[in-house]
Amino acid sequence: MNRNLPLSLSAFLFSATTTLFSAAVLASPQRAQEVQPEIATGRSEIKSAVASQYMAVTANPHASVAAEQMLAKGGTAVDAAIAAQLVLGLVEPQSSGIGGGAFMLSYRADQKKLFSYDGRETAPMAVDEDYFIRDGQPRGFLDAVIGGYSVGVPGVMRMLALAHQRDGRLPWKDLLQPAIQLAEQGFEVSPRLHQLLVQMPRVAVRPAIRAYLFDKDGKPLPVGYLLKNPEYAATLRQLAEKGVQPFYDGDIAEAIVDAVRNDPENPGLMTREDMASYRAKVREPVCSAFLTYEVCGAAAPSSGGTTVGALLGMLQYFPLDKFDVGSAALTHLFVEASELAFADRNTYSADPDFVDVPSGAMVAADYLAARAKQINPSKAQPATAGDPAGFAHKRQVAQSPELPNTSHLSIVDQYGNGVSMTTSIETGFGSRLLVKGFLLNNQLTDFSFVPTNTEKQKVANRIEPGKRPRSSMSPTIVFNADGSLRLLVGSPGGSRIIDYTARTILYHLAKGMPIAEAIHAGNITAIGFQVEVEPEALSDAELSKLETLGHKVVRKELNSGIHAIALMDGKLHGGADTRREGSAAGR
Repeated sequence: MNRNLPLSLSAFLFSATTTLFSAAVLASPQRAQEVQPEIATGRSEIKSAVASQYMAVTANPHASVAAEQMLAKGGTAVDAAIAAQLVLGLVEPQSSGIGGGAFMLSYRADQKKLFSYDGRETAPMAVDEDYFIRDGQPRGFLDAVIGGYSVGVPGVMRMLALAHQRDGRLPWKDLLQPAIQLAEQGFEVSPRLHQLLVQMPRVAVRPAIRAYLFDKDGKPLPVGYLLKNPEYAATLRQLAEKGVQPFYDGDIAEAIVDAVRNDPENPGLMTREDMASYRAKVREPVCSAFLTYEVCGAAAPSSGGTTVGALLGMLQYFPLDKFDVGSAALTHLFVEASELAFADRNTYSADPDFVDVPSGAMVAADYLAARAKQINPSKAQPATAGDPAGFAHKRQVAQSPELPNTSHLSIVDQYGNGVSMTTSIETGFGSRLLVKGFLLNNQLTDFSFVPTNTEKQKVANRIEPGKRPRSSMSPTIVFNADGSLRLLVGSPGGSRIIDYTARTILYHLAKGMPIAEAIHAGNITAIGFQVEVEPEALSDAELSKLETLGHKVVRKELNSGIHAIALMDGKLHGGADTRREGSAAGR
């Protein structure tokens, strides 16, 4: 196998070209989308790999190796994904873990069928629509995040168990061993984890997380420090022997509920019954056409499947072969399609068990053709929501302060199965509550803080008892016209995930860029308030042209974590995002 990816964290190239974001900005939910709490930590060289039998691309070399070990033992892509997730929760605790949630696409080659697993967190049954309102006003974001108030019932372990039952091959207990061993033996604190501890606001605000990730003087653990987590190892040993039941109806569940309800400053309402009643779900994936391909994503409450599909579905009605990557012309079309797709997302996407979500209609070819006609190639225009399902009633457009602290992995096994999974605890270090060696999420802040508008129209993504918040997680699998696997891709990045994923697909499939180069190319986002481009995405001349078209453009580092596998000519071509510390491993 050709591999030029780093397999040790010491090889990861780090650049401290970052700036501290303002907690004052985060105090406003309406402004929260403009920041990236999991800050940029520099770029490395393009990271690519080629394999013939199997491959795993994850956000950390330790996780990639764990996944490869399962694949080498004859495990499936789902087996490898489980092993990788449990390691990721240890080595990049700021991003994901068993205290959070996830969406997984699992392709079964023997059935030629794609399954969508929903492990999104749920709101406690004791909440009401005014949960985030104080004195008639929405709470400040960080005030809501830190502590038990923001914690949803974790879903990732039930989801992984469900996927393993249906699509796994190796014994469950084997899948937890790499994470157990690494937690006991220790791993070196990476430059990225150290820098996030330095730059993120209000991390060491609770005793448990302070004792784990900071030294006795209150300073972040240094790069290279051998960090052990015996509590996490003990938790995983119990789950290895007894399955996930203790997590949801045992001593682990008791510890989670105790931490949430008895948080000294910001207690939540979660109960043991909330934990015990949680169930992961199998949903129908959302698939749509793009050129000669079928693009499939996760169903609601993920907004990824519909929004990525809508964005690309509109672009296919333009002569994409005539526009160059890095040109104002192509960027303009991408931005306009993104704005239209997000207008629909912000209006209609939510938990389908609580509101009608017209997922199929939002990506229907005739609807997207009509939406594409609203794009003026010569002028930026305001985007408003369409009416994809002929809804007789109006819905209030709503934002939620969804933040980019997440992780994505892509895996293909020797049997032809594939997994694309995005997993999250929401913002950096989640709620800051560390329980039995893992961090708890703050996913309740992905709900709209405001339940209605001034006319008392209901917001689709308002918080309700037992409801799952809308997500932008966009695990995506693309199929060729003959139904064979072509591309597995996804990214972290909060609501920017959608543009990161769509841009990568566009550059690879429509513009012919090798997948690793498509990942590395400059990111572009347009999610409702301005156009953001990475410094290398457009030249000064092309950026000026974009502004002439009427766009407000800001250059900034856009901290994606795109991990993908492209299947071409009988080979697996992997790419890991140069913006993070990920790697590929395979044979």
